[in-house]
Amino acid sequence: MADNQVTTMLKRLSGYADINSHTPNTAGVARVAEAVGADFVTLLGVPAQRFDLPPYESINDDGKVVTTAVGPALLLRKRPSAPHRVLLNIHLDTVHPVDGPFQSCRLDGNRLNGPGVVDAKGGLVVLLEGLARFEAGPDADLLGWDVFLNPDEEIGSPASSPMLRELARQHSTALVYEPTHPDGVLVGDRKGSGTYSLVVRGMAVHAGRDFSAGRSATVALATAIQRAHALNATLGPPQGGVVINIGRISGGTSVNIVPDLAIARINVRASTNEEAVAIHKALTQIAVELSTTDGITAELHGGFTSPPKSLSSASRALTSSVLAQAALLGLPAGTRPSGGACDGNKLQAAGCAVVDTMGPVGGHLHTEQEYVLVDSLEQRSQLTHQTLSWLAHNLPPANT
Repeated sequence: MADNQVTTMLKRLSGYADINSHTPNTAGVARVAEAVGADFVTLLGVPAQRFDLPPYESINDDGKVVTTAVGPALLLRKRPSAPHRVLLNIHLDTVHPVDGPFQSCRLDGNRLNGPGVVDAKGGLVVLLEGLARFEAGPDADLLGWDVFLNPDEEIGSPASSPMLRELARQHSTALVYEPTHPDGVLVGDRKGSGTYSLVVRGMAVHAGRDFSAGRSATVALATAIQRAHALNATLGPPQGGVVINIGRISGGTSVNIVPDLAIARINVRASTNEEAVAIHKALTQIAVELSTTDGITAELHGGFTSPPKSLSSASRALTSSVLAQAALLGLPAGTRPSGGACDGNKLQAAGCAVVDTMGPVGGHLHTEQEYVLVDSLEQRSQLTHQTLSWLAHNLPPANT
């Protein structure tokens, strides 16, 4: 790859990464969407359709249901009437807060360190460059493609999930541009992920004057937390298919008041649908039994946002084809599972064959040490080019 092409890809990636697009920063997500949309027009001549998604519901620190806006989604289409079509997807948002210290990129040899450089703005660059190379090749007229870029993957895609499911129904095959494992190996099976809020209410009284008349929501929640954490040992296989993480606790006001509200935010992971059902049932039962305590009520909100993804036969066949193309480029072969979920989980559940780590190689996702290997931007762009050329001759007809 010529040095000027490397420089162009790095400049594009640094430009995306220097725009903070933490999911709640809807203005920043919109700026990234605008920059990516402009690059699609420049490189591919394809304008973007912008979608303003509906807000999603969540539980605030007062235990109330609130709605929250997300940034825009983009849909780009080429040859929509082609008999063979593929869906390409990656997200615009990151986990790095707008007021945090990690806001810019630093190049050190073959490593570019920066917010979202591998998860997943490097995926945006690989997708764009790979498509540009494919469109310049001899097979372009044989394959149509849709690109969907969503603004809320890092919080489980609550607003964009309906569009993801609808697009999945229109395609037999999807490529998602999440990063590979740090050694370049693809992710195969993925755990499913869910988020719950357990809201516990009691009765507030002055702790000194009338302590015995109060009903402490925090003490009741503490009991529930112990029970929920114990599910890690009692649900799922011994090797740890189930993960129940009590991620955040809030509640109480002044130390001399018996607290009447306490909330636990819980993230859960499951390797199978059966485990997911068991987790939901067990957490629901904890809330129900907690509400039998005198003066205490409990409500469980939330659920699984991404179903477990054990490779379907169609996804396994597609993965084998991608690995065959990777071998031609001298790239690492094989797959390993991951505890992390992504939109590939949803797309496979909706009927698509999916490879969801078509993005670059890097590591330390979701930390200030996040990095991408620069040479992998070129390698993975070429893998996209070759995979699309292969699909142009081998892809089943599009769903109707």
